[in-house]
Amino acid sequence: MSPAAGVKEPLLPGSSKSAPAKPPSVSGAVFNVSTSIIGAGIMSIPATIKVLGVVPAFVMIVVIAWLADISVEFLMRYTHAGDTTTYAGVMRESFGRVGSILVQICVMITNLGCLIIYLIIIGDVLSGNQPEGSVHLGVLQQWFGIHWWNTRAFALLFTLIFVLLPLVVFKRVVMAIMALLEGKTNSPRMVPELDNKAAFFDLFTAVPVIVTAFTFHFNVHPIGFEMDKPSDMISAVRVSMVLCAAIYFTIGLFGYLLFGDSIMADILVNFDQNSGSTIGSLLNDIVRLSYALHLMLVFPLLNFSLRANIDEFLFPNKTLLAKDNTRFWSLTLVILAFCYLAAIAIPNIWYFFQFMGSTSAVSLAFIFPGAIALWDAWGISTARDRILAAVMIVLAVVTSTIAISSNIYSLITGNQS
Repeated sequence: MSPAAGVKEPLLPGSSKSAPAKPPSVSGAVFNVSTSIIGAGIMSIPATIKVLGVVPAFVMIVVIAWLADISVEFLMRYTHAGDTTTYAGVMRESFGRVGSILVQICVMITNLGCLIIYLIIIGDVLSGNQPEGSVHLGVLQQWFGIHWWNTRAFALLFTLIFVLLPLVVFKRVVMAIMALLEGKTNSPRMVPELDNKAAFFDLFTAVPVIVTAFTFHFNVHPIGFEMDKPSDMISAVRVSMVLCAAIYFTIGLFGYLLFGDSIMADILVNFDQNSGSTIGSLLNDIVRLSYALHLMLVFPLLNFSLRANIDEFLFPNKTLLAKDNTRFWSLTLVILAFCYLAAIAIPNIWYFFQFMGSTSAVSLAFIFPGAIALWDAWGISTARDRILAAVMIVLAVVTSTIAISSNIYSLITGNQS
């Protein structure tokens, strides 16, 4: 395994020569893990509650968070049992070169898809969107009118330049509570509406969205190997799962209460509605801009992982990427250019969530860790581990197959949601 995509790669040239730093605390790892999890997925969680209903959505979020915690435990246990420090290395020790390549491909697809989703969301915030023929203005267009410099393409280009601005504020909860107190919220649907057989299979299309929202496994090793003890990483992941599951359900529920069945796949699009007051409009803009800035912060983290995996996949025998400026900048510019063009061509995050959640994300989060535990290259799996791994794989394959089939059926019949 080349160190190019491993955890030993310095984030900045020369950083490996610095004095040894104090190992990060569990709270620091919780922050890093939670930041890796809470990303674009939170924008579509309210839409999944509309599809599933409140109670099934809550159960689904809890179950997927629990399975994600188990899969991380499998990964870390087999990592420390072997001689590797990366996800691809664990797969290589169990399934050879093929396993390593499969992980690299899935990481590249998942991270690339997430980066494109980030740009789509930021583009929706700054320059608006026109889903299904309706017009939703962006913040810049609402403030200054529609001009060439606040179109979607220009807004995305602006984002690529300023991807390091930090902020995350969940003001939508406050807005939903205010609407709830004023009696302006919609009655929540506690269970799904099953009018026909197609409606039943449509329920499975919400699963990939939640799976993608909890897929952070490509960052487990870089974060975990900064910890002083392996058990600290397991504790950090469990705390993060509880925290993120609570955030996802809370944001999803209040978003659904606020907008009801008119909720869009990207809830930020809903926040362009006229609230009837200056303060309400200001809160709308704060919500949209704050999350756009948060995505600008997370963007470089995923870009780092994606760039490192592409580099190892294409140049496995080269020197460290951080020491080759030509290779570093070439990969960076190609990735940003591709994401930029894809975000313009396909401005709907639901399609990316469906594709990633049914293929690469579900493989990284559940299928690969389950297969590692079942293959048991180091003879450390217990009977409970094998049962959980088998259940994890079966659930992942069945739900993904149904979701893909349902999406293909909807595409053929023209009944896309």
